[in-house]
Amino acid sequence: MKRVYNFSPGPSQLPLPVLEQAAAEMTDTHGSGQSVMEMSHRSGDFKPIIEKTEALLRSLMGIPANYRVLFLQGGASLQFSMIPMNLAGTEPGSQKKRATYIETGIWAQKAAAEGAKYVEVVLGASSKDRAYTYIPSPPAPNSDDAYYHITLNNTIVGTRWTELPQTAAVPLVADISSSILSEPLDVSRFGLLYAGAQKNLGPAGTTVVIIREDLIGKAPSWIPVMLRYDIHAQEASLYNTPPCYGIYIIGLVLEWLKGLGGIPAIAEHNRQKAGMFYRYLDQSRLFRSPVDPVFRSLMNIPFVITGVERAERADLEARFVREAAAQGLVNLAGHRLVGGMRASLYNAMPLEGVQELITFMDRFEERYFKHVSYTNHE
Repeated sequence: MKRVYNFSPGPSQLPLPVLEQAAAEMTDTHGSGQSVMEMSHRSGDFKPIIEKTEALLRSLMGIPANYRVLFLQGGASLQFSMIPMNLAGTEPGSQKKRATYIETGIWAQKAAAEGAKYVEVVLGASSKDRAYTYIPSPPAPNSDDAYYHITLNNTIVGTRWTELPQTAAVPLVADISSSILSEPLDVSRFGLLYAGAQKNLGPAGTTVVIIREDLIGKAPSWIPVMLRYDIHAQEASLYNTPPCYGIYIIGLVLEWLKGLGGIPAIAEHNRQKAGMFYRYLDQSRLFRSPVDPVFRSLMNIPFVITGVERAERADLEARFVREAAAQGLVNLAGHRLVGGMRASLYNAMPLEGVQELITFMDRFEERYFKHVSYTNHE
């Protein structure tokens, strides 16, 4: 069997050792005589799995003791609602609280739109004027803001915050779905962090929320029980049946990451992969990155074909994606809302995968560059 190099933005490639261990334990996990998928979430067999997963995450990320780690469901998209409900929800008839959102991409835009159902959203800054290809200068928060929301890494447009905004006493909230565990992050700078698992953590279906304890218990009475952080915190993520198998796989991924040397080691690996790919794009005659170099993501790298008319470009990019897939380089199409191509280089993507992609792109350029009119990357 030949495995492909999967450049999907999510669900993404998982480390092969993790898949092999999961396969070996599929019918008998830790000598229990059963799969994790068959275990009761309240059993003595599952308890050490979820506890070890949380302990590994705390250790790798340096999560302070006054933060709770929750394993939830619903993806990052459900957090777009849970965050304003729990941190700024009000009783019926009361005036809405305010929260600042920085709009740096489509997911940030969606988070603000959903938040506006429950809070008065203040759009602090936006990079929409340049198709979200940069991170705007963040303003100071309003002193009475309930929280200040950013999307740390923008999966679709390929930007990342390189310097965190200063929010004083206002809790900084961040979607870290596509950058969690990819480089060091000072958790103490945030009030709440959240991430869907399907990019750097594990399979789709599990969401990790890291929340400072003083922000728990603020939800008004009308919030449904399943959407309350306090309930999930009190029950140690076991109020109802959690995504047990997803939590188990996250634990294996964290063990794999620890074995590599933790976040400092994987961060250096990620910088090497991304640096290699950006260097290629910057010297290519056919491909280019549309993102401001100052804010380029290490995880998600959009790129386009340059120097051709729009219709021809779309045809050539579709051909690129097809031919790449035939060579075992899959899921390179850009997001449907922006087009082009995109290579997601999450933690599990090996350096060899990036090298193979560059080799393919170089050959593609040799074949097709002579058929396009070069226009100085404009």
